[in-house]
Amino acid sequence: MSEIHFYHLQIHPLNRALPRLLEKSLERDWHVCLQMRTPEKCAALNELLWSVGEDGFLPHGTAEDGDVEFQPIYLTMGSENPNGAQIRFFVECAQIAPALAASAEPYERLVIMFDGNDENELNDARAQWKALKDTGLPMSYFQQTESGGWEKKA
Repeated sequence: MSEIHFYHLQIHPLNRALPRLLEKSLERDWHVCLQMRTPEKCAALNELLWSVGEDGFLPHGTAEDGDVEFQPIYLTMGSENPNGAQIRFFVECAQIAPALAASAEPYERLVIMFDGNDENELNDARAQWKALKDTGLPMSYFQQTESGGWEKKA
């Protein structure tokens, strides 16, 4: 059964918080799907992942790169899961429901990351929380701490 986690960014922005969570996922030997809404955000995150991580980058790719089934981190704007990801991150108000419906195999974890300083993202996260409560899937809410870590609030 998939767990759904909401990560409320308050202090550090997505481009600082997301890479660490991606690294932790790879340390667990999980493949990752990272879903966003726009090509601009996809390009920005693609570039970010080339410049972070222990080795100076996090291994990733998009459909345009080919061999998607071998990508440890797959960036997409769609609901597909070609790399058999165990964890899926949603940013930029990407909607979780289509990915849940499209998934033949359940994910270990689904993570919605939203910027609490952006009213649109905050309202979208609240709406998704309300909609997902009826699924019966376990849900947790984490708030960012001053140090950049996460504190479970619900």
